[in-house]
Formats: sequence, structure tokens, C-alpha cells
Amino acid sequence: MVVNVKPYKDSELNKKKQVEQMFDTISGRYDGLNRVISLGTDVKWRKKVIAMIAKENPTNVLDIATGTGDLAVSFATKTEIPEIVGLDISEGMLSEARKKSIGQSWSDRVQFVRGDGESLPFENNHFHAATVSFGIRNFENLEQGLSEILRVIQPGGQLVILETSVPTKFPWKQGYNVYTKAILPLIGRIFARDKVAYSYLSESASVFPHGEALNNILRKIGFKEVINLPQTFGSATIYSATK
Repeated sequence: MVVNVKPYKDSELNKKKQVEQMFDTISGRYDGLNRVISLGTDVKWRKKVIAMIAKENPTNVLDIATGTGDLAVSFATKTEIPEIVGLDISEGMLSEARKKSIGQSWSDRVQFVRGDGESLPFENNHFHAATVSFGIRNFENLEQGLSEILRVIQPGGQLVILETSVPTKFPWKQGYNVYTKAILPLIGRIFARDKVAYSYLSESASVFPHGEALNNILRKIGFKEVINLPQTFGSATIYSATK
């Protein structure tokens, strides 16, 4: 069972609209905060995602919940993939992403588009590969979002997900709980100026299905060859699945 945590508990907006509002608010500081909060390890995790996709030599890749475009830009600079599409629901985040491609030699290979990850504006079987980096837990309907990803990937195509998870072994589990419940929201309030944003991010991470639980959801949707690879003592996990 997926617990649907919302950013603004006193808001009447649905989760999708709240997530859009939250990321619009913190978009200008998002990259810097990620580096601080993850102690730079998110860069290493993304490199692994890029390597997993690149070894399959796709002609196009869709990065869902692209945010400020970190992963999409890395695909452009680290690979020769001809078509890279970054999609996000937040125009604020996309504005930051588009700034990164201005004047770059690879800019013609990257497109940033606004769209809903649970209703993708692409034809069936269009992409050779898809990625979601720290965005899948923001879906309002997880199974709907995963079904849409399955729809737009070609048969034999790969999905790679990078998402936070909860360590299960002592003392990493205890340290993770202290960090996410006390320190992370404090950092968010100081730097992001949105007192609920990083409280939401830590709370949603703590209840989101990870490891074999998410593997089973992926299999239920119809993905095959599902594996999960815990990172940094289990504080994040990379998932790989094929259509």
C-alpha cells in the first residue's frame, strides 16, 4: 500500500497541484540544496543511472520529473544520445533546467517540456529508455504513473529509477531517521524559505515503498527483469526494469 503524503496538509488542492506549487517555490535553490542535503552523493548516484542507460545505446531517452534537468543535462554531456526529453510538471523547475542549455553545443539534443508524469504526452512505444530521479514518490497515483511509463517505452526498453529509501541496518537506520526528521527540515527552512517543502520530502521518503516492495509494484504493472540496487547504506536505491 502506498501512503499518499501531501506537501501542504491544510490545502484543499490535490497532491499533484501541491507538488507543482512546492517545486515552483523552491526551484531557484533546488540544486544547491540537493548537494548539501545529500552531501554530494546524489551526483555519484546519477552517474550510475547514466551508465546503466548508456550501455544499452538508446537513440532517445525520457527523463520524467526532470526538475532542474540535472540528469537530462548529464545525458547530453556524458553520452551521444540523439534525443533527450526532460519532462516536469513544475514550470519553475523547467525554467531553471532551460537555463543550463543556453549556448551549449548539445542544446539541440535536449528538450524540456511541461507535462504530467501520470498522463504522458507521447505516443505508445516512443522511447528506448526512461528515467525518474527523485520524482516517483511525488506521483499522486504511483501505478498510473508507472503504467504511463510502460506505455511510452518500446518493447525491450529500459526504465531506471533513482529514489530515496530507508536504511534497514544499525546504525545507518537510526542515523538516517535523525537526519531526515530533524536536520533535513531545518536545512530546508533556512535555505529554501518554504517551511513545509523539505519536511514533505523527508516524510514522503520515509513512507514510500522501497526495495522489494517497489519491485513488486513494477512487476504488477507489467515490467520484467526488475532489480533494485541499494546505494550508500540504503539511503537511496536504483531500480532497473524492462518492458
